[in-house]
Amino acid sequence: MKLGYTIIYVADVSATVAFYASAFGLTCRFQTPEADYGEMETSGTTLSFARDDLAQSHGFSYAPNRADLPSAGIEICLICDDVPEAFERAIVAGGVVAASPQVKPWGQTVAYLRDLNGVLVELATPMG
Repeated sequence: MKLGYTIIYVADVSATVAFYASAFGLTCRFQTPEADYGEMETSGTTLSFARDDLAQSHGFSYAPNRADLPSAGIEICLICDDVPEAFERAIVAGGVVAASPQVKPWGQTVAYLRDLNGVLVELATPMG
């Protein structure tokens, strides 16, 4: 098995793509003309977003991602060399602080924020 992609269901794909570009410097690889699905270039596993109504058309239910609700029990982790700088950029772009940068006992620097949909994003230095 190989992890192919992660899809996060959101209310507004275009706004989410714009946030991830501004906050994390990711570029949009693909977005449908209807703006109901978009993918970000991550140099690895695809990070994608689908609009809630597109997800609902598949016939299953889920708890929506919203800034005013608790975060879902999942996180996205983005690896970077300078966590404090990346964290500050993401907060300026509209991210919400969940946990400020700190060095963990194993030597990795990590920080957590919530995106405009309330999704938890970890910023971390590479391991090893």
